[in-house]
Amino acid sequence: MADRKKRTYAAGYDFGANAAGVQPGQPAPMVGMPPPGSNVPMGMPPAPADPLAQQFGQMNLNQPLQSPAAQPLPPQQPVAATAMNQLYPSDLMGQPLQAFELDQPPPPIILPPNTSATPSPFANCPPSYMRSTLNCIPTTHSLLKKSRLPFALTINPYLALHDNEENVPVIADQVISRCRRCRAYINPFVTFLDHGHRWRCNMCNLTNDVPQAFDWDASLQRSVDRWQRSELNHSVCEFVAPQEYMVRPPQPLVYLFLLDVSYASVTNGLLATSARTILESLDRIPNADRRTRLGFIAVDSSLHYFAIPKDGKDGEVAEPSMLVVSDLDEPFLPTPQDLLVQLSECRANVEHFLEKLQSMFQDTPITQSAMGSALRAAHKLISPIGGKVTVLSSTLPNVGFGKLEQRENKAALGTSKEGALLQTANSFYKSFAVECSKNQVSIDMFLFSTAYTDVASLSNLPRYTAGQTYFYPGWNAARSEDSIKFAREFSDYLSAEIGLEGVLRVRSTVGLRMSSFYGNFFNRSSDLCALPTVPRDQAYVVEVAIDETISKPWVTLQAAILHTTSNGERRIRVMTLALPTTESLANVYSSADAQAITMFYSHKAVEKALGSGLDAARDSLQGKMVEILQTYRKELAGGNMGGGGLQLSQNLRAMPSLFLGLIKNVGLRRSAQIPSDLRSASLCLLSTLPLNLLMQYIYPTFFSLHDMPDEAGIVDQQSGEVVLPPRRNLSSQHIVPYGLYLIDDGVNQFLWVGRDAVPDLLMDVFGTDDRMAIKQGKAIMPIVDNEFNERVRACIEKSAMKKENGSIVYPTLYIIKEDGDPSLKLWAQTMLVEDRADQGLSLVQWMGMLREKVVQ
Repeated sequence: MADRKKRTYAAGYDFGANAAGVQPGQPAPMVGMPPPGSNVPMGMPPAPADPLAQQFGQMNLNQPLQSPAAQPLPPQQPVAATAMNQLYPSDLMGQPLQAFELDQPPPPIILPPNTSATPSPFANCPPSYMRSTLNCIPTTHSLLKKSRLPFALTINPYLALHDNEENVPVIADQVISRCRRCRAYINPFVTFLDHGHRWRCNMCNLTNDVPQAFDWDASLQRSVDRWQRSELNHSVCEFVAPQEYMVRPPQPLVYLFLLDVSYASVTNGLLATSARTILESLDRIPNADRRTRLGFIAVDSSLHYFAIPKDGKDGEVAEPSMLVVSDLDEPFLPTPQDLLVQLSECRANVEHFLEKLQSMFQDTPITQSAMGSALRAAHKLISPIGGKVTVLSSTLPNVGFGKLEQRENKAALGTSKEGALLQTANSFYKSFAVECSKNQVSIDMFLFSTAYTDVASLSNLPRYTAGQTYFYPGWNAARSEDSIKFAREFSDYLSAEIGLEGVLRVRSTVGLRMSSFYGNFFNRSSDLCALPTVPRDQAYVVEVAIDETISKPWVTLQAAILHTTSNGERRIRVMTLALPTTESLANVYSSADAQAITMFYSHKAVEKALGSGLDAARDSLQGKMVEILQTYRKELAGGNMGGGGLQLSQNLRAMPSLFLGLIKNVGLRRSAQIPSDLRSASLCLLSTLPLNLLMQYIYPTFFSLHDMPDEAGIVDQQSGEVVLPPRRNLSSQHIVPYGLYLIDDGVNQFLWVGRDAVPDLLMDVFGTDDRMAIKQGKAIMPIVDNEFNERVRACIEKSAMKKENGSIVYPTLYIIKEDGDPSLKLWAQTMLVEDRADQGLSLVQWMGMLREKVVQ
């Protein structure tokens, strides 16, 4: 059936006759890659032997873990020279990057034998949680400086929105062994001494006593096998913390909603949609300990507080009281006791209030918003407890505290003056955010715009309080695509488990120091990041400095987040990463991680854009790419560029394409067409997205659907997942006029319909063979009763699903007709990173320009 359809969709075109002789849907072979079946990870050099297999073989991985009686402590053997990843040169111009290479894992971390205390395969941190830009560390600062590569960690503490979707072992016995000097947590890389009574810290080398209860199960009153303890076998684990880890008793979870009830918010349907979504999500809000509290403040030119009474004994419903405060300079709390209510005690009345909320303001003529004053009132209300303030707004805060002006200037877009539009217009937002952070208050902004909203100023609130900015440009609930997207995301947001009163600290082996931190939090001291609430959908980047010469053959870095769970339990999530050291520049380059390096520079570029402007940010990215290529050429390629090519090591092949994608991303791209709100919202994503989502955001996925392989769009029996077609490079040379394509950057999806698409294809996918009848722009895929429509919808849905990456975002789908709306078509074409569009260079031009600068 699939072959017949392909012939029909092709309308006489020959699918099999492509230049490389590759079957449709199969990635082209890459010149210079290790041969198939050689057991070399893709993008890695062929080594004389597989060092990773050797390492695990020496660790007796196939042996069962034994008890202390049966298994003596592993002796510390002299460390033999370890075979590192080999440098495998690659010509970037002669062997262009293939899109499927972007899905390759980072270079393996090859540690000396017997590095870990147990032979567990989970002893070292997986890259999904913590990833280093270098998987082999220079022993000196001068070697790091000479390499021109950054040394930084990308930290993604949570991979899922809910605990039960994660497989992290929880250590509940409250026996937490820590180093007396550096306070590092015991981990798989410590050394046991004195018949197991003491352990040596792998960070600072101090010898510590093993707690008496370490080998004892208090609940069962019997000794336990130390070698089965999770903290010695798992690099990522979570401790249940005892009383001394609490500054105060665990506080209840608090959600305080600030609802814009001005004219714009009522007419675009935001008030009705958000009230209905909260109502329908009350069962999903974390409330295991039945202490979760809710509060509501409505905002227009005044503040409207709602006191919600407790439920009646027989289920009778009582009316909420609305208390209006018009004094915006000193907003006061009219009745503090009823404004934050326990959901379990007031459930019926909360439901009744949410059902009535829309009707209370449906005829409002007020166009003003005092959101700044409302934020101060919200802070006053919940600062004794802490919690999450959720702002839902369609109107620029234009009266009261934090008043903002309409400052969008189209003439400044694309010029050197554009940087000023990305700056904060009112210092209130940053100083207030810092005050909130001190009182454990986090702020999330849901901003809906049909006009200018000043995302640049408002995004400061989430930036310093560990919140997030969610931006919905041109949103209107009358469009089902808009209302369904927001309701779906907001419901997932409300259901996500969050940590409270969190602090993040990263410790390391002596000689290393955490020098810079990037992400949404407040840096409370030189090495402590304060997270009033710990979100599930954000990542952090920490730059590491080498202060002293490192003499050890390997180093360890440990990130720990202390937080209170949604149900009132104090926990510490610990992630430990061990990395080998080297004195060789070739080892540094062959173990560098292109994606982690790109993520580090995306944070640096955002910092530069907000501080010095967009031109400076783009120039710094280009300059850094040239530096790395020059260093490789001079130090490792012997100054040779090999017949007009551009040389870089195999594992870093993706970097030039990723940097180009970053420079052409909507946050940084040179353009006179990008509104400052859209740009500011994009900069927020570039500085918070976890690594795999960030890679898709700067180099979107691109699939050909009309000729996808037979198994694509169908659930794989082994994995249980829908199979996606092979990725294509982001270039229009892969687009044929009769084709159907999907481009997805994680925020928007574009379904591209070629101008010569045959009627059969249109009928199967859209249920009509009339091109004019296909709706352009925002859309929901029609359900047509045939197998191909099912497969296309399955591919779109699978590509859109970000929850498995710990994200609530569900991309907006746009249908683009090649011969349709020119502005929509142009927008989709800007996603084709390798093409020339909107003042940006094509990949060929970019490589040529890099080569010129490298050779100079």
